[in-house]
Amino acid sequence: MTSNIAELLNSMLRDEREYPVAAIFNSIAHRFREIFRKRYVEVDNSKTTFVPVAEKMLRENMTKGDKLYVNNINGSTNEFTVLGYGRSAKVNLSRRSCSYRKYDLVKLPCDHAMAALRLKHGDEYDTNIYNYSSQIYSKESYLLAYLEPICAAPLESEWSVE
Repeated sequence: MTSNIAELLNSMLRDEREYPVAAIFNSIAHRFREIFRKRYVEVDNSKTTFVPVAEKMLRENMTKGDKLYVNNINGSTNEFTVLGYGRSAKVNLSRRSCSYRKYDLVKLPCDHAMAALRLKHGDEYDTNIYNYSSQIYSKESYLLAYLEPICAAPLESEWSVE
């Protein structure tokens, strides 16, 4: 395993190094087409609302959020104080934010936001979590991202030189 993307691509293209540049680009395009095709099929066949990785994160955050205590001091329907593990967090559902910033950055309800959603929506809150999540994680968005084809570069023999 390597953390450097250039080293990773270099190792993937070890056999193609001596080929012309257009052939190297075609090899890269072919490999990425295959990876994207597999990802498309995997997500398209899933029975979830969001992509599997996002669904897993949501379920884990729901489990963690079930162990937290929620307080709604000011009576607002969107502002909550969440307590647990010796610390507190402020959650604002209308802004989709948490004072720990994970919700703000990842755009999926964190464990604190899940606890707030549980108080706001009761036992049926699991059906509302998608309304408080970014749609970039939806199956439709993901499938659209992988829909465009990757075009190969023309080989030198295909170029017309006059």
